[in-house]
Amino acid sequence: MAAELQISLENSDGLKRTLRVEIPAENIDSEVTKRLHTVGKKAKLKGFRPGKAPLKVIRQNYGAEVRNEVLGDMIQKSYSEAVVQEKLNPAGNPDIKPELSDEGSNFTYMATVEVYPEISLQGVDSLSIERPVVEIQDTDVELIIENMRHQKSQWEAATRKARKGDRVTIDFVGKIDGEEFAGGKAESTPVVLGEGRMLPDFEKGMEGIKAGEVREVEVQFPEDYQAEDLKGKKAVFEISAEVVETKVLPEIDDEFCKAFGVDSGDISDLKIEVRNNMQNELATAIEAKTKDSAMTALLEANPLEVPNALVDQEVHSLQHDWMQRMGLPNDHSYHPPAEQFIDEAKRRVRLGLLIGEYVKQEEIKVEKEDIDAQLAKLTDGYEEPETMINAYKTNQQAMQQVQMMSLEAKVVKNLLEKANVTDNNSDFQTIMDVQAIA
Repeated sequence: MAAELQISLENSDGLKRTLRVEIPAENIDSEVTKRLHTVGKKAKLKGFRPGKAPLKVIRQNYGAEVRNEVLGDMIQKSYSEAVVQEKLNPAGNPDIKPELSDEGSNFTYMATVEVYPEISLQGVDSLSIERPVVEIQDTDVELIIENMRHQKSQWEAATRKARKGDRVTIDFVGKIDGEEFAGGKAESTPVVLGEGRMLPDFEKGMEGIKAGEVREVEVQFPEDYQAEDLKGKKAVFEISAEVVETKVLPEIDDEFCKAFGVDSGDISDLKIEVRNNMQNELATAIEAKTKDSAMTALLEANPLEVPNALVDQEVHSLQHDWMQRMGLPNDHSYHPPAEQFIDEAKRRVRLGLLIGEYVKQEEIKVEKEDIDAQLAKLTDGYEEPETMINAYKTNQQAMQQVQMMSLEAKVVKNLLEKANVTDNNSDFQTIMDVQAIA
């Protein structure tokens, strides 16, 4: 009969818990001997027939290896027992630090692990949540149609000097202290004046340039420039303009309307179609902003320390998502710095824990009709929504996301029914962050 483990909770610091576990020597020796007998049945050792080597010889050849295997298994098993005994809820893997011990002595290790925080939701019946109220104006529709004209614009060569809104195709080469530098040279590069894609000094130096003209422009690199070797330095660029082009917008006529799917070619029908699309996008934006207000209110009412282990997992997930959006391979060398995701990761982990507790407290469940409603919303606007719905249903990962979205929607709805909701008048351009295209 195995001797009992000696387990004690040595330290509690925030969400960290340190366990001390002592495994009796007799338990270790008994298991080592048992496994050595098993090894000995198949061991091939010089001078002995298979399975006939004495235990002493087997121990000399395999004892250290078998003991390490036994200790690894016993640490895993005893750690699980310690967690259950001390009623811990680990949020990650433990940091195991064995104490020095001789063979034949009790084996002791310290296990430090983060645990999930204990959550007691506060103020969920009195949250202050803001909800935007927006009415689409005729001027908003006109703005969108004007931006649609810019989408269908053409570029035509101009013989005059370049001005804001023009596209100038240039060759350029930059030098610092008379020497060219990496990334400071390009050919046939289009630059739209006023878009701000080039450094301010560079773009300002292009104002009034004409096709065929060559200029030298001094450019000051900012102190926070992304290239380390260029930060704060001054360069001289030789800029050669190949062509200056001006933007020509199409007329709002039958052809224009039909290009955007309005078969009648009638501007009135186009405006109706545009307004309907704007209304759908606005409803989605208002829902998102209301949800964000509800989640922020829930967070502010319930400050919560979160385990670093969960934050690290979320940071890794955010890095992976970022690389996917950028079209980069899932390789560690392409990972953006973890620091830029820390705040968002902490927010997500906090919300996940609070929502989980709220779902449990309110006994919120996602039903089939909730999933169907979410799928209908996600596929609205597709020519064949049923095909898209079937594509979702055959993708397990996608359906897990739909399940989570449905759950969050029910949580927000539940919170709004109990919260103090303030309707704030706003406007379409502010909510949608829409600006006129230059």
